[in-house]
Amino acid sequence: MSDEHTQTGTGWPQPAEPTRPDGPAGEPDPRPEAPDPDELSPLSPQERPSGEDEDPSPDETAPAEGVAAAGPAAVVSPWRRFSSAAVMIVVLLGLLGFTLAVQLKMTSTDSSLAAARQEDLVRILYDLEAREIRLRQDIAALEESQRQLRSGEQGRQAALEEATRRADELGILAGTLPARGPGLTVRFQAGAKPISAVRVLDAVQELRGAGAEAMQISGGDQATVRIVASTYFLNGENGALIVDGRPLTGPFTITVLGDPATMRTALNIPGGVVASVAGDGGNVIVEEREVAEVSALHVPRPLEHARPVS
Repeated sequence: MSDEHTQTGTGWPQPAEPTRPDGPAGEPDPRPEAPDPDELSPLSPQERPSGEDEDPSPDETAPAEGVAAAGPAAVVSPWRRFSSAAVMIVVLLGLLGFTLAVQLKMTSTDSSLAAARQEDLVRILYDLEAREIRLRQDIAALEESQRQLRSGEQGRQAALEEATRRADELGILAGTLPARGPGLTVRFQAGAKPISAVRVLDAVQELRGAGAEAMQISGGDQATVRIVASTYFLNGENGALIVDGRPLTGPFTITVLGDPATMRTALNIPGGVVASVAGDGGNVIVEEREVAEVSALHVPRPLEHARPVS
């Protein structure tokens, strides 16, 4: 190896002695800012020329002696340390980038919307609003249909209930259904003269005029006949009555449903049934009933000529 690359104890090449452009060799650099040549020399104090040898301090010689004693094999290259650190940094950066990419992919809901233009987003929003309006209209129509169906069902139920009530009323008036309620019992007792069919018919008419809703007449033999609009009365033999073709013996009792006070007043009017029977020597006993029962039924005749008007 040449003198310019003399090896030092640290294994680094010894740099050439700097040239001094402005002065002869061995003379100090006339420039004031030039450093001392001894400070620039990488040589340890042991390898300096004998003329430049100075007594170094113990602190300055300790590191150099330690390096020289270790030898070239114990020195670790700074490039190797740099390569290991660089590899570790690259690996960490790669892991960080991978983690960010996975997180971004997981949190992204729709990449197409993120990449869409503003005009496309506005159009999508408009379509969604229009669809919402149509769905709300469909919901309103279905709710209205449901309301109509429920209303129709309630209407049909109410109509059925009304028809049933009306049929019951007509059945009571026609004498085809039994009935009970407040009313009167009117008992006829004969005097010197028997109770005639005319007096019984007058009593029935006065009771109907007073609001009677259902009536029946019973004889002393417990035979009972329902009194309806078509009922007729005839005088029978020995004081008997013929009611709708059925003979009844006295005494006769009429059971009537209606307002008791009104019907009692109608029977006791001057010149009415009570006064007429009393004039014939007989007696009429009127008693109020909180609950009276009309149980006799009338068998209707089949209609031959009359037809309902449609």
